[in-house]
Formats: sequence, structure tokens, C-alpha cells
Amino acid sequence: MQFLAFIIAYPLLWFISILPFRIFYWISDILYFIVYYIIGYRKKTVKHNLEIALPHLNDKERLQVEKKFYHHFCDLFMEMVKTMTISPEEMQKRFKITNLDLLKEYEEKNRSIMVLASHYASWEWLIAINLKSSYQGVGVYKRIANRYFDKLVKDIRSEYKTELVSTDKTIPLMANNQRKGILSLYGLVSDQSPKTKQIAHWENFMGMETPVHIGPELLSKKYNLNVVFAKVTKVKRGYYEATLVPITDEPKSLPNYEIIHRYIKEVEKQIYEAPEYYFWTHKRWKHQHK
Repeated sequence: MQFLAFIIAYPLLWFISILPFRIFYWISDILYFIVYYIIGYRKKTVKHNLEIALPHLNDKERLQVEKKFYHHFCDLFMEMVKTMTISPEEMQKRFKITNLDLLKEYEEKNRSIMVLASHYASWEWLIAINLKSSYQGVGVYKRIANRYFDKLVKDIRSEYKTELVSTDKTIPLMANNQRKGILSLYGLVSDQSPKTKQIAHWENFMGMETPVHIGPELLSKKYNLNVVFAKVTKVKRGYYEATLVPITDEPKSLPNYEIIHRYIKEVEKQIYEAPEYYFWTHKRWKHQHK
């Protein structure tokens, strides 16, 4: 069944991915109408999240954010499909890193880097950073259930000098890279809810006590990694910029949970600047602090 699903879906996705961008975004506009007005995909969740996170806005203002979000949500889905065939040259034109000199500075100090991102703007196209870096790119991800699509995603990322590693294999890979002296850039998107049994720390996020993943902090301290936040902004449709914001270059010197606290505050600032580009369909506040 997995192979059947793959051979049915893949040709359609590939055909969509090779379309010119103008036609490509026309399809996204049609998709927006279907997803928002006909299907109403997770509209209750989005409305609820916006009420929690943006209480300073009135109903009309939140509705505007909601509609803009769904437009971006459809663009984002289409751009993920576009990754199948977009050339590295086109990717670099559409996704720019504003301060690559920071990577060179860390490289001169012979230090690996942990890049923390959020589900904001385009985290998928952040792989473009590896085209301009001499580091070994590593993306920590959750394995896709369909092994054929999982392999496809890995193959696509490999074109951008990125090795995808599942969460359960992250520590062995980091230990191996450190032992062999392989300078690596580890990318993690860590702003979603941990599973209930994994909750170990809470942070005030968007005005609510919220459970957070502490893995990035534990790993950065264990392997003494420079930690930066990738602040991605949407310049215009189909174009993004990322600025690397230093969180710490001395992780072991910070008190427990300070790294994750600084990260969460950076995510907050990013959302307040333009909330329509955050991934509001996820039930971020489903856990309540006892």
C-alpha cells in the first residue's frame, strides 16, 4: 500500500513542482479557497490559538491574521512540493542568509553549531544555508511513515548537503562527528508540543505556560555547541531571508533552561512582528500546567 500511494502521488507532485512560479501560485490561490472556505481545515484550532496568543487584537484583526495565515499556509505547502525540482541556484536566489560571516567566525574557532528554527515563514527552505557553508549539514526530523516518501525527502535534502537524521539517531551521530572532528551544523525545529510523557519543563510562551522541548539545550551543552536562532522573514511571495541570531557560544556556562528560554523569547518576537506566518494549525496549547 505504501508503494501504491507513492506511485500515485509522486507523478502529480512532480508535475506541479515543475510549473512556472506564476502558474504555481495561481494553484496556491485556488488551494486557499478550497482549504479555507470549503474544507475549513482546522479553522477552530487556528481561531482558538489566535485568541490565546493575540488577545490584544480585536475579532476583526484576528480574522485578517487568520486569512493571511491560510494564504501563507497554502503557499508553504506548494513550496515544499517545489523543493522536489527547484535548482540550488534558484533556491539561493529565493532564500538568502543575511549574515553568513557568523558561520565563518564559528568555523575559525573549530566549533559546531546548533541552529534552532521555528515553524515560521519557510523553515523547509532553510536548507539553503548549507549551500553557502563548509559545515556538514544535519537536519533532525521525524521519520515519515511511508518509507518511499521518506527516502524521497532524504534524497532531496542530500542535494543541499544536508543529512537527515531521525531523533532516535541524533545522539550517536553527534558523538561520532565530535569524535572524528567533523564540524557540523545541526538544524532543529523545536517550538511544537512535546509528548505528555516527555514534558520536563514549562515556559511562558505567548502569555501561556507551555511545555517545551529541552533536547536542544541538553545536546548543545553535552557537545559544547554554539547555539543560534534562525530568524526567517518572508520578504514577499516566494522570497525569504534568514538572519542568524546568536543565543550563546558558551552553553555550559548558562543555568539550566536558559538556552531554551532565550529561544522561546526569540520565537515570540518573531510571531508578534508578523503573526500570519506562524504555523497556527498545531494544537500548541493543548497541555495545561498543573
